[in-house]
Amino acid sequence: MIKVEGLTKEYDGARVVDGLDFEVRPGVVTGFLGPNGAGKSTTMRLILGLDRPTAGRALVDGRPYGELASPLRRVGALLDADALHGGRTARGHLRWLAASNGLPERRVEEVLDQVGLTGAAGRRIRGFSLGMRQRLGVAAALIGDPPVLLLDEPVNGLDPEGIRWIRALLRGLAAEGRAVLVSSHLMTEMALTADHLVVIGRGRLLADAAAPEFIDRHGRTRVRVRAADPEKWASLVDRSGMEAQRTDDGAWEVTGAAPEEVAALAAAEGVVLHELAVRQDSLEEAFLRMTADSVEYRAVAA
Repeated sequence: MIKVEGLTKEYDGARVVDGLDFEVRPGVVTGFLGPNGAGKSTTMRLILGLDRPTAGRALVDGRPYGELASPLRRVGALLDADALHGGRTARGHLRWLAASNGLPERRVEEVLDQVGLTGAAGRRIRGFSLGMRQRLGVAAALIGDPPVLLLDEPVNGLDPEGIRWIRALLRGLAAEGRAVLVSSHLMTEMALTADHLVVIGRGRLLADAAAPEFIDRHGRTRVRVRAADPEKWASLVDRSGMEAQRTDDGAWEVTGAAPEEVAALAAAEGVVLHELAVRQDSLEEAFLRMTADSVEYRAVAA
């Protein structure tokens, strides 16, 4: 597992990571979320010993990454799919990794097959698309068959089939008992992939919860209503003081009231309803709401 304790990093007096505490447990896909500039990539670099923390520590199976005897056998990581030697072939790149870490050469062919690059193994990396480089980066992370994995934006550049593949891969790795930490800005993918969420903003921990619990806590529940007589329903909304808003398709969304209350009020006033449905915020909506004050870069709406 990964354990982060009081992890802090400052650059030129600016605190990029600020006292983070969280764990990445085995058997779980942990989604690492936050707005741009939140400190996600820096945190992952600190875990992997690529940067030295100003304070606190990050441990892998109880030890700093730098103290691991065979790091690729303990931790697999993909931080930057472009950090590859363009003149090497995919097979050559993986052979170098295997040789430098004392891994059997058979692992090279196994991971090439696992990520779907066997047919391109002899090609130079400089000719790879971003999606192919992502697959090669995943192969490098898997080559040591590690129990811990850290992947930063692994779906970048992947086509729909590739996104579906990486989703199944991550869930399969966790099902084998591995600890998986994955960052992504694609909330739809995180909703389908992550069991647990760690959310940071401006370097600080904002949430550490199971994915359904996070949505329940930070999302909104709304009652969607469509009436046979829209004008009569609008009049009822005005008179009742309900918190309701008209949607673009002519329906209404009521907040702060249970569907039973809305139905009873409509029945008492003789308003016939054609639709009465409960709508829960998506992970994206819940995430945007709870991180609204932590966004570093915000464009002005046209």
